[in-house]
Amino acid sequence: MSAKTAAAPVVPNDLASFWMPFTANRAFKARPRLVARARDMHYYTPEGRAVLDGAAGLWCTNAGHNRAPIVEAIQRQAAELDFAPTFQFGHPRAFELASRVAALAPGDLDHVFFCNSGSEAVDTALKIALAYWNVRGQAQRVRFIGRERGYHGVGFGGMSVGGLANNRKAFGSLLAGVDHLPHTYNREQQAFSKGEPDWGAHLADELERIVALHSDTTIAAVIVEPMAGSTAVLPAPKGYLQRLRAICDKYGILLIFDEVITGFGRLGHAFAAERYGVVPDMITFAKGVTSGSAPMGGVLVRKGIHDAFMNGPEHVVEFFHGYTYSAHPLAVAAGLATLDLYREEDLFARAKKLEPFWCDAAMSLKGLPNVLDIRCVGLTAGIDLASKPDAVGKRGFEAMERGFHDENIMFRIVGDSVAVSPPLIVSEQQIEEIFDKVGRVIRSVS
Repeated sequence: MSAKTAAAPVVPNDLASFWMPFTANRAFKARPRLVARARDMHYYTPEGRAVLDGAAGLWCTNAGHNRAPIVEAIQRQAAELDFAPTFQFGHPRAFELASRVAALAPGDLDHVFFCNSGSEAVDTALKIALAYWNVRGQAQRVRFIGRERGYHGVGFGGMSVGGLANNRKAFGSLLAGVDHLPHTYNREQQAFSKGEPDWGAHLADELERIVALHSDTTIAAVIVEPMAGSTAVLPAPKGYLQRLRAICDKYGILLIFDEVITGFGRLGHAFAAERYGVVPDMITFAKGVTSGSAPMGGVLVRKGIHDAFMNGPEHVVEFFHGYTYSAHPLAVAAGLATLDLYREEDLFARAKKLEPFWCDAAMSLKGLPNVLDIRCVGLTAGIDLASKPDAVGKRGFEAMERGFHDENIMFRIVGDSVAVSPPLIVSEQQIEEIFDKVGRVIRSVS
């Protein structure tokens, strides 16, 4: 028996073994921020202290935590069918969920390819784009265009089209042939905008320059977030997405909307594409499809793209891609129950109705010490704080710690920016509570 095998068992409260993702591990383990259960709008620490969830977990628990219909659906499914392969076989509810998700999407986004996360959804969409041009006889279309400050997950494809330096710099050259549009933020022109800023639509025209550089015949797809969330909430400028669509149409380039955050009500519609009146060629989704209760993601694909693959002998696989857990029965059950809740409680319309109140509450923090800008769209808000001269990111980190330990609130930080995005079941009273707590935190770290 090895020394490791013979060693004493690890006790449940030993924090050493778990290498935590996107976390300052040493700081966390010196002063943990642990949650043990959740219900509706709150997490609860192991000691029972209630913590208001101002982040919908990771932008995902749109219907709130531990909602009984979702929990019960997962429990029933686990007792009935624990796993079924979707390579050459299937189970009925997977087809039902695909139909229902497609019915929520605009235009002819009629087909769904399931995966397990937003990162997988992005890499799937990029692979669909490459394979589509291959079957269309234009295999030279291999370039992707992302955007600075964009986040598209942590797969090599998503990192390549993403535009967050810290997510890229340690991992080599990534995919070849990727270019980036400029980000859409200009504090001088857009500071303290409610909703979509008036300035910035012209930045879509940078795609014309990139097309001229590389030739439209080499570009497979452009991928952008309708609202860039992981960079602390950058709403699309008015008219920007419509101009991107027009330029992509002009050159026959596919347009992908990454709606992993914006999908399922975050901006007051099932998908942000509906809010902006733009039909992209693909939409990636995850997070809100199960309200975070089970891992699931997917890609919505326009009919013409899907149908281009449906040629050749019927017994031959059309698209050599997929995951063991694509359309996992428990995730599908969670997704169906979640969509039921969204419909029964009209949560998308509720988010739209609450948006003006939410934005007013967010903007009430204007003038607090070190607040440089506030942005809001849908039920999201980003608050930029001035960095400490000797430690970029330290003020944001202290804000997160004080929020959790002192004010009993959880929110996201991006460097020295605070990002807030509550479950869609949030009440007006809880919105006021969120920004009261965030305001006290900001004053405490000044």
